[in-house]
Amino acid sequence: MSTEPATVFVVDDDPALRDSLRWLFASVKLSVETFASAREFLDAYRGDRPGCLVVDVSMPEMSGLDLQRELKARDAALPLIFITGHGDVPMAVSAMKDGAVDFVQKPFNDQLLLELVQKTVERGMTQARQRAAREDVHRRLEDLTPRERQVLKRIVAGEPNKAIATQLGLSEKTIEFHRANVMEKMHAKSLAELVKSVVMANPSWG
Repeated sequence: MSTEPATVFVVDDDPALRDSLRWLFASVKLSVETFASAREFLDAYRGDRPGCLVVDVSMPEMSGLDLQRELKARDAALPLIFITGHGDVPMAVSAMKDGAVDFVQKPFNDQLLLELVQKTVERGMTQARQRAAREDVHRRLEDLTPRERQVLKRIVAGEPNKAIATQLGLSEKTIEFHRANVMEKMHAKSLAELVKSVVMANPSWG
């Protein structure tokens, strides 16, 4: 699992505001990167970097809303905070319905913005950890043989060894062998841990 520190990504076409926000976030020891346009950010951003995005709703060429849609299409789990002017509020509300964390209207209170960003960074780190855990489980699932996957699905469904053996036309001893292999490959110390990790990665199995 990545231990990469969180970063606040600021995307705004106003250089004075970018500098102001860089100073503000750096003042509380947050890592900050600024970008003059949505396209510049997309060219530089690697989708698994944790943190949060602070972005202006209205920008030339590619708006904040367009950027939000593009990140969603790329399956990038980066929480967004929109900065808006008075006339942009309806757009910001629409953005929140599409998954944004919040919007801050200009002129904004520095302390309130800081608190919001810090909470959002924590949320972003939690999302990154959860995503990494799901990806780790998926990698382990790919290492299972087809028979082990059959057994695992039935274990997750709560079926006992005897029932699994009957369904698959195998002996209970063989099922016990496959079950032990599944526990080892999935790095699960208990049945509860196994079921929890698999259902987290594959909700349809629950």
